[in-house]
Amino acid sequence: MRVQGFRHADFEDFGCIAPALAGRGHHLRATRWYAGETPPGPDAYDALLVMGGPMNIYEDAAHPWLRAEKAAIAAAIDAGRPVLGICLGAQLVADVLGAPTTRNAHPEIGWFDVTLAPQAAQSWAFAGFPERFRAFHWHGDTFAIPAGARSLMRSEACANQAFALRTASGAKVAAIQFHLEVTAADARVWFGHETPPPARHVQSPARVLGELDAFAKNNRLMLRLLDNWLAD
Repeated sequence: MRVQGFRHADFEDFGCIAPALAGRGHHLRATRWYAGETPPGPDAYDALLVMGGPMNIYEDAAHPWLRAEKAAIAAAIDAGRPVLGICLGAQLVADVLGAPTTRNAHPEIGWFDVTLAPQAAQSWAFAGFPERFRAFHWHGDTFAIPAGARSLMRSEACANQAFALRTASGAKVAAIQFHLEVTAADARVWFGHETPPPARHVQSPARVLGELDAFAKNNRLMLRLLDNWLAD
């Protein structure tokens, strides 16, 4: 499949996703919105992947391309393309589907447990996921749940961690607030750009980077989500 990936910062890449897609015979092409690139229309790709980023989705004044990106996401959904949003990408997808993004009660950065809602096991997106797992988080905002979807995961700090739905156009749309794609090398780069102050739900770089096995477990769940998302 031809997968179009939307990126929002030079230091936030695709993590484990790029080699996973290549290993499955898919072709990933990036649009770097922050660098002034614009994507092709939905006819040029089979699925859309919307990645994270350090900005907020309502910072149109500082990042005017956000308006064009939302229009591009809407076009993909209207064309029936599968769409997967991660963190900022999840918030952008929720916004396009009519659900607002707001500040979360707490910033959430580090390793925190995510619990699946009972209906998540029946979701096409999260089939095969454990009922509870530790995920890597890095966000201060949170999305509301679009009409026609349900909140499928939660953490102590954030009630809405994931949703999935099929739209009227037939698009398979999934969104996660956390980062299953991030590798330990990616996290080191992120902390090199920003070291958030300690808080109730903010862990130190040393604590985060000391859990190499957790990155590997997250990456395996990312591969499962990709397979679920791109399945016929």
